[in-house]
Amino acid sequence: MDSRIKTAIGLREEGKTEEAKNLLLEVLKERPDDALANYQCAWTHDRLGLETQAVPYYVSAIKCGLKGADLEGADLEGAFLGLGSTYRTIGEYEKSFETLERGSRAFPQNRALQIFMSMSLYNLGRHAEAMEILLRNIIETSSDPAIQKYERAISYYKDKLDETWK
Repeated sequence: MDSRIKTAIGLREEGKTEEAKNLLLEVLKERPDDALANYQCAWTHDRLGLETQAVPYYVSAIKCGLKGADLEGADLEGAFLGLGSTYRTIGEYEKSFETLERGSRAFPQNRALQIFMSMSLYNLGRHAEAMEILLRNIIETSSDPAIQKYERAISYYKDKLDETWK
């Protein structure tokens, strides 16, 4: 990892986010296809509340990362989550869902991607699908005794929320 990227991450963690952004933009002037620099720059823009400006950096990070560049594992997962979440916060719900679904397919063990995807489904008016994802995740992760006690019922009803029995 480029020492300037490490420095920028440290600056962001210290709350010197504007300095981190400027340093990452310098790196990207030299190496615009640096997946990790793009990801860190996107994250930094998000931290500054510059969501719309973060989008192209996330897109570039994912594009370069999927080509085998220096972005993989947790960072690539984070880029999918960051882009999907950012699209959602700026009202691009369909793009948000598509991004988070793609990320969930690439990283099926990442429950955060699934939860953020359920939020996008909610925004798209696809409430039943959103609830099914949330309920499945609750069933699979909760250690709460009351939830465990009713796990079979919750599991059964998770995709039947609009049905009634008379």
